[in-house]
Amino acid sequence: MPDTPSAPLLLGNQPGSFPHSVLAERHPAIIKQVREAFPYEPGQHRALDELLANCTGGEIEPLPADAHDRDHWETWGLGEYTGRSWFDVPWLWSESWFYRRLLQAVGYFGPGPWQGVDPFRPFKLAELDSTETDEELAALDDLVGRPAAEQAQALLHGSLWGNRADLGFRLSAEGARAADAAPGLVADDSDRLWSLLDKAGGTLYLVADNAGRELVPDLLLIAHLLRSGRIGQAVLHVKPYPYYVSDATTADVVDALRRLTGAGGAAAAYGRHLWSALGDGRLTLRAHPFSSAPLPYAEMPGDLRADFAAATLTIVKGDLNYRRLVGDRLWDPTTPFADVATCFPGPVAALRTLKSDVITGLDAHTEAALVAAEEQRWRTSGTHALIQVRDAP
Repeated sequence: MPDTPSAPLLLGNQPGSFPHSVLAERHPAIIKQVREAFPYEPGQHRALDELLANCTGGEIEPLPADAHDRDHWETWGLGEYTGRSWFDVPWLWSESWFYRRLLQAVGYFGPGPWQGVDPFRPFKLAELDSTETDEELAALDDLVGRPAAEQAQALLHGSLWGNRADLGFRLSAEGARAADAAPGLVADDSDRLWSLLDKAGGTLYLVADNAGRELVPDLLLIAHLLRSGRIGQAVLHVKPYPYYVSDATTADVVDALRRLTGAGGAAAAYGRHLWSALGDGRLTLRAHPFSSAPLPYAEMPGDLRADFAAATLTIVKGDLNYRRLVGDRLWDPTTPFADVATCFPGPVAALRTLKSDVITGLDAHTEAALVAAEEQRWRTSGTHALIQVRDAP
């Protein structure tokens, strides 16, 4: 990004900051929740205790010599950061490292009887099986018979708002009115997004964020675009292993499809269509190692870059993917989105609810209204969202 003024990398070493609260408070809470969700054995309890002490007051330690992904992490900066405080290295790196170490502590990578057991699965299934999900899936029946464009816009907003998907199944999200003092939708390039998909038969890539009630509307959007012929193929990028508590893996996609097909009504029809699309190749899953890397997309490897370059449009979902797309930096909110998303090799759209300090692409009036209404809480509250598009590299 040679023409874009730099901004400071986000670190976790400033008490009172959002990154510091994640490292000092959220991560210990996650360890406690995971510990209580499974009947882990004494060795796993000891490893979790050691991780708690290390991530809150210790230094970054190397991986075991026989770790299956040691070479990846050495490439991703482990050698540089070993011996430093978790709070003094880039926040994105520390967060990712925490989840890698948590999986190691519970035996996810094996060998042993706990190999491959997702420590976050109980939380994902509870959300997927909730009455709120029932209500959201039943709301799909109200879309049947509406014009395809209206259905597409409603499902786009469902994907955008994730666990506020009930807003998305209506044609306009609550808080998105231009007259609001602090609008819910702070940037809306949806017209540009649809224009990129105007050539019927193109290929949509979608980089998933969360499982459960946030993955379901992503799948529904893909299903609608395939059924309507607006796209001919979809590629869904998921994580290769459990990550950030709720990030979607292949197993989570299967769980979501089973939830859809068992729901009845329009939801079941969408689920059957997706099941069939996976079987005939119109929908493909990817789980690239870099999807769980502690790095921005600017540092993606060549094979992944070539993959994304083949897409008619790539939609990156969620807060973490946004941070990876624009760089995990404290940008001035009015920095143009297109200027900081230049690393991506093809047309890209970001769908994101705001849950961290990173933000770009706002106009000055919108930023001023948000600050006047909420000071800086609007950056992390999850009550605001954006749709931003960069047409070409």
